[in-house]
Amino acid sequence: MKMIIDTTYNFYSDSNGRDPDSASPTLRKYHKLLWSKPLPDGKILELLDDKKDAYLYHQSELGEFYLGSDAITHSYRDQIRKKWLTEQIPNEVNELFDIGSTIGAYIIFPNNRIDGKHTINQARGFNRLIDDRFDLTLECIRLFYSGRTSPLYDTLLRYRNFFDLFDDFGGYVNFFFLEDLIDEHNSIKFYLPFDGFKTRPSFSDVNQYLLYKDRVVDFIQARNLRIESFVGSVGNE
Repeated sequence: MKMIIDTTYNFYSDSNGRDPDSASPTLRKYHKLLWSKPLPDGKILELLDDKKDAYLYHQSELGEFYLGSDAITHSYRDQIRKKWLTEQIPNEVNELFDIGSTIGAYIIFPNNRIDGKHTINQARGFNRLIDDRFDLTLECIRLFYSGRTSPLYDTLLRYRNFFDLFDDFGGYVNFFFLEDLIDEHNSIKFYLPFDGFKTRPSFSDVNQYLLYKDRVVDFIQARNLRIESFVGSVGNE
C-alpha cells in the first residue's frame, strides 16, 4: 500500500475544535504510518492503533510501549502570560500556529504515566526551564544519551526503554527526522540564545519572538520536506 502523507494538512481540520494530539484521526494515522519502520538495529517498530485505551501501541521482544502524539512547536498564542507579546503581532503568531498544525510539528512520546509522575509531554509543558520548547527538550534528550543531567533527566529516565530503541542520540534524531535542529558538531541549533538552563526561557520583546518564529518555521518546513522525501522513497520501493 502506497504511503500518502499531506505535509500541508492542518490537523485542526478534523479535530472538531479540540486538541489534534488526541482528537485528529488524520494525525493519528500519519503517526502510525511514519513511525512504523525499522529501528537503527533493523528491527521493526510496528505501531498498532486498535488497542483499547491506547493512542498507538507496540509489543514485541523490543518491549511494550504506549505512545501518544505531542506538538513540538508552539506559537504561545493561547498562553495567558504571553498575551502582552502575542497580541501585538497576531498575524505572525497565527502564521506560526498554522504551520505548527502540520505533521512536521508533531512527534510521538511514551504517554503511560509511571508511578503517577509526569509523562514527557506533561513535563515539557510544566517545567519552566523548558516551557514547551522543543529545542530545549531535544537538548535534554541529547544530554540524556550522554549520561548527563538536565531539567527533564528524571522524566526521561523513567522511559529509558523507549530511548534505548534508537541506540544513541544520532539514531533518535535520524528516526524522527530532526536533523535540521542539529548542527555539524552534533549540537542543538537553539531558536534563541541558550544559557545552559540557568534561567527560564522567555521573550524580551517582539523582535525576539519574531526571531524565534522564523527559526521554528524554518525547522518545520525542513522537517516536512524530509517527511516528503521519506514517503517518496517508501513509495518507490
